[in-house]
Order: sequence, then C-alpha cells, then structure tokens
Amino acid sequence: MPTAQRLADGGLRYNRFHTTALCSPTRAALLAGRNHHSVGMGGITEIATSAPGYNSLRPNTMAPLAEILRLNGYSTSQFGKCHEVPVWETSPMGPFDHWPSPGNGMEHFYGFIGGETNQWYPAIYEGTSPVEPWGTPEQGYHFMADMTDKAVGWMRSQKSLMPDKPFFMYFAPGATHAPHHVPKEWADKYKGKFDQGWDKVREETLARQKQLGTVPPDTQLTKRDERIPAWDATDERMRPFLAREMEVYAGFLEYADHYVGELIDAVADLGELDNTLIYYIIGDNGASAEGTMQGTLNESFLLNHATGMETPDYLLQHIDDLGTPEAYNHYAIGWAHAMCAPFQWTKQVASHWGGTRNATIVHWPDGIKAKGELRSQFSHVIDVAPTVLDAAGIPEPTIVHGVLQEPMHGTSMRYSFDDAQVPERHETQYFEMVCNRGVYHKGWSAITLHKVPWMSAVEMGNPALDDDSWELYDGSSDFSQAVNVADQHPDKLKELQRLFLIEATKYNVLPLDDRSAERFNPDIAGRPELVKGTSQTLYAGMTRLSENSVLSLKNKSYTITASIDVPTAGANGVLVAQGGAFGGWSLYLHEGSLAYCSNLLGIKRFVTRADSPLPAGTHEVMVRFDYDGGGLGKGGTVTLISDGTTIGTGRVEGTQPFIYSMDETLDIGCETGTSVSTDYTPGTSKFTGKIGWVRLDSGTDTHDHLIDPAHLHDIAMNRQ
Repeated sequence: MPTAQRLADGGLRYNRFHTTALCSPTRAALLAGRNHHSVGMGGITEIATSAPGYNSLRPNTMAPLAEILRLNGYSTSQFGKCHEVPVWETSPMGPFDHWPSPGNGMEHFYGFIGGETNQWYPAIYEGTSPVEPWGTPEQGYHFMADMTDKAVGWMRSQKSLMPDKPFFMYFAPGATHAPHHVPKEWADKYKGKFDQGWDKVREETLARQKQLGTVPPDTQLTKRDERIPAWDATDERMRPFLAREMEVYAGFLEYADHYVGELIDAVADLGELDNTLIYYIIGDNGASAEGTMQGTLNESFLLNHATGMETPDYLLQHIDDLGTPEAYNHYAIGWAHAMCAPFQWTKQVASHWGGTRNATIVHWPDGIKAKGELRSQFSHVIDVAPTVLDAAGIPEPTIVHGVLQEPMHGTSMRYSFDDAQVPERHETQYFEMVCNRGVYHKGWSAITLHKVPWMSAVEMGNPALDDDSWELYDGSSDFSQAVNVADQHPDKLKELQRLFLIEATKYNVLPLDDRSAERFNPDIAGRPELVKGTSQTLYAGMTRLSENSVLSLKNKSYTITASIDVPTAGANGVLVAQGGAFGGWSLYLHEGSLAYCSNLLGIKRFVTRADSPLPAGTHEVMVRFDYDGGGLGKGGTVTLISDGTTIGTGRVEGTQPFIYSMDETLDIGCETGTSVSTDYTPGTSKFTGKIGWVRLDSGTDTHDHLIDPAHLHDIAMNRQ
C-alpha cells in the first residue's frame, strides 16, 4: 500500500484508533462528531426502531461536520459509499433530509446509497438522481477508478472556480467491503501469498507489526475462537479456492490504495497537499465475518439459505471467477479473523478490539512537525470532527440554523500531533453493537460478547443480557486483550460495568435491544414503511427502486401487468425487471415476443416465451405466476397473457425466498446494473415501444410466515 506508506512517512500513525464495529454507525459518528446512538444510528438503517438511539435519524441538535464547514465558507463533497439514509427515504421521492446532499451538508455527492454495490456495475447517484456508469467492465470500467476521477474533477473545478475557498471531501471507497471486485492482474500479484492459511498469516502479521513497531514488543497473539476452524482442519481440496479469496481481497485493497494515491497526487498538483489535513482510516471496521466458513462466489447464496448449492466442486470450477464481473464474492470467516490480528473477533463485535480498532494515518505537513512517528493515545472516530474544526480554526457552533446544538462528544486529536508522550485526553469511551458491549476508561476495558456475527440467537441459546460473561483487560500491559483479569480485579470490573450503564444512559444506548425478527417488522419496530397492501402501480422512467420501495413478490403467487404500445416495426426491451445477473426476474420483449425470465441465483434461468411476436398497437400484457406452495423458495407455473389471451406457458423450478440482490433494483423500461436475462444486455435493454403503466399484484398465499426470523437479521447485517 504505497499511498498509505507515503502518508505515514510524512505524517503520523495511530495504533489505538477505534470505530463502532459496524458501517452505518461508524460513518454517522464520524460525520457528526457524536456517538452513534446519539445520532440515532445504534444499528444499520435496515433494523431501525422507534427508540431515539436506533431510529437512524440524526437530530437537528447535532449538525454534521460538513454543514458546519459549509456555513463557514468551505466547499463540501462526498464520494463513494453512503449507508446513513433511512430505508424509507431511499426512494426517488425522498425526502432527502438525510442524504449526503443536501441533508448532510454536502454540496456535491457521487456514490451509492446502501451497504454495498457491485463495483463493476454500481448503482450510482449524483446528488439525489441515479446515473449510469460511463462504460462496462470490458471497456475498462470499475467504480473505484470512476469515483476517483469524479473526486479529482470536482476538486480541480473547485480550485479553478473558487481558488480562495477551502474544501472538505469525504472519500469513502467501496473497498474492501464485499463484493471483492478487482481487475485480475491486481489479484494475481498475490498468487501463492496466502497458501499457508489464516492461522499462519495471523502469526506472520503480528511478527511484522512488531518489526514495524506498530504494536509493543510483548504483544500476544490472541487465541482463535473454537467456532472458527483451524486452517489445518479445512478441506485440503478447497484450500486453493480459500487462498484465492484472500488474493482477490489483497488485490482489491492495493487497488483502492492506488486510486487514493491518484487523489493525493491531484491534491499535490494543486499545491494544496502540505496544507490539507488528511485522515486515512483503513478497514471495514473490523474485517467482515459475514462470508460463511468457506466464503462464497455469490453472496445471494448465503442470503437465500442456499449455501448447499455452492459445493466444493462448484466453487473450484468457478475459482477463476473470483473478483470478476461473473462473481459477487466474499471471503471465509477465517480470513476475516486473520485480518484482525492480533486481536480477538471481527466486525460487528464492538466489545473486542478486533471489531473496533483500525489503523489510522493523519497527514498534514503544515500542521504536524513530526514525520513518520507513532501515536498511541486512545482515540475514536468521534474525534475526527473536533480535530478538523480545531485544525481549521473554526469554533464548535452553539447554534446552527437557529437550533441549539449539543456539544460534540469527541476530543480533538491535535494535542497529540507533536508530542508522542502527552497523556491521552479521550479517557472514556463506551462501545455497543447488537448488544456486544464494553467500556474503555483510562487504560482498562470491560467487555462482554453477546452475539457471534455468524450465529443466530437460537444457535447461541437465546442468552439473556444479564447472563453475559464480562471480561476485564488491563491495556497498560496487554495491548491485544489476550489476558482476561476479571477474576483478579473484581472491584475494577464492577466499577467499569457501572460506568458502562452511566455512559449508555447518557448517549441513548438504552434500552438495549437484542431482538431480531421484531426489528424487521416496521409495525413492531416503529419505523415508517414505504409499501403496503397487495398492489403497486409504476410508470415509465421509474428506475433504481430498492427492494424496500417495491411490493414483495417472493414466496407467493402474483401477476405483473403492463400497458404498452408496440410500434409498426415491432418492439424489444425490458418492460420491468427486478434484480440482476445474480438473481431476479424480468418481463420483456425479445425479437418482438413477450418473455419472462426467472433467474435463480445466477445458476439457472427459467425462460417462458410467447408463441409469436406482438402485433403493432396498444396491448395489455401480463405474466401470471402460480406459486407451488409448500414452503419458501418454491417454483411455480408461468402463464403469459396478451389482451386476455394466453400466448405462452412455462415452469419455474425454484425462486429466491429472501432477497434478489444486495444492490440491484427494480427498473421500468430498461434494466440498470447487470441483466437478469441473457437475451439482452443493460446497453440493449431499453424498451423501444411505449409504456403506459406497470402494475404488480401479489397473491394472498404468502409463505413468509415460514421465514426464520434470525435469517432476516443475518440478511440485514450482511448488507452493511
């Protein structure tokens, strides 16, 4: 990672910087300078409740950093990932109060809304309007390069047209969140580098950390939890596939660093590098343990309880697809744990440093005399905003837009810039995520694990919060939380447990909520819901509609009806499609004839075609799907109808019961992203006739009551 090294050599490395262990909460805390529960982001937006700490709504008493800077004369922008928009506000109708622009203070936004996106076929927004990528992977397109080009272009325009105005940019790549997508040559640079397996990689990582001086020389490697298999216990035949997962991941990380370098070079070319404060925070919180024990070629297998279809033979057959447009891949849990070395646990686990401690670099030549030095003062993502204001010489406002503000919760890190030995000022910090919780205070940390990321509450025995076992660690002598000293210091443990409750009360962490199924029912959870009932009418030009904003047709019978005009020369293209190449359905005209494709996880496509082309004129066409019943994800009978007459029949042998895609959407009149059917491409999908309306009608024979509530929770947590 030459860019990270370059910035570290010219700035400072922080080895005790922390996040919240999850995407949306970390980003919300960073952008607001307040603890994540205080800005309503106690979890991801998909599991929001009515409780103030979990409703995903930032109060207007906590203006974000970008808005404060904008009001003080800065140009502001955001590029890349945004997963802070409440799910009921993600449709094209908004409201946009919690979007980067205008609600979060950004004057310009170019990126994706949600937990992740296909890096080859991203779902991009510019401001609040969806836009399409400039090209295909075959033409050289990748979102990491695209977002960098857009960021450089914005920065150059800003300095050209407003040279006396400073700028603030939040640059948030999709890397290295899943899917791990990267050009093959970048992954190939790491061939053979991970053949030794995750246990050995953990040992090698700690040895390098000690050699580099980023951890104390007496740091211990924590034990691997027994629920994570040892490398030697894995199927030997699968090891080439497992190793390739990590080669792709490493290539993706270096690829991202390369484009961060292009951005830094552009800052330097403008003559602004020395006077620009840069934070380079590395990681996906802790590394993501959401990819199963063997990893996956397509996350939809995991989300739809279809991992059994990914047999060793299937995975090995498709090993060369990892990282390419043909896959939507994620690595195995063992690799996630290895990437958090020397600590215990991973992302989602806010109690342990493996989920929260992130390597961080701060670079500002005009403001930092020290170069290439290490800082070990405790710091947290809520410290970024106060540091930026401190460096900019802008006092924290007491009133914004006429509203009295709550002071920021973080501590400016500027005090540590030129003194490695100065005592830390951020002395106390609570942690909580899905009831994994802890508190840090003056070197000590008391922590408790309530939920393992890849296990449901049922699998863990539905533990009561009061039954959780608390651990105690002395950070003055135990950098990696390797030695639990709770038995030796029971009074200190009780003191910190009490402190956690005090902090939790202060910052809206309470009531602790370890429910799963209930939080997916908006009526129970207490959040708004966009779509209700059994019918929804859509119109031409409506695209990029997320699954949260569209009537669900899963696990039931349904009809899809469209009013269309076919020109004299005939018509082709998509009437309506949902999902993409890795799962979904599409109603379209091919060679003039009506067709319906049901795509099962990208493995099987069931296509029903009409017997003859539609004649010119106005038609009301329909596909009727009669669900077999008998459980989730079953098949059904397909009937194509035009103006009341049956024109084709077919069969679907299986459907996706839980989710079509992590990021693909529903589109009217075309298909954005990847294509459900191989009869067309996104570039040829535009309907050449005219669409009056499209209506979705769902049957009442739903089998959703059979859904395992814990699996809904897993789906949401895999999307962050």
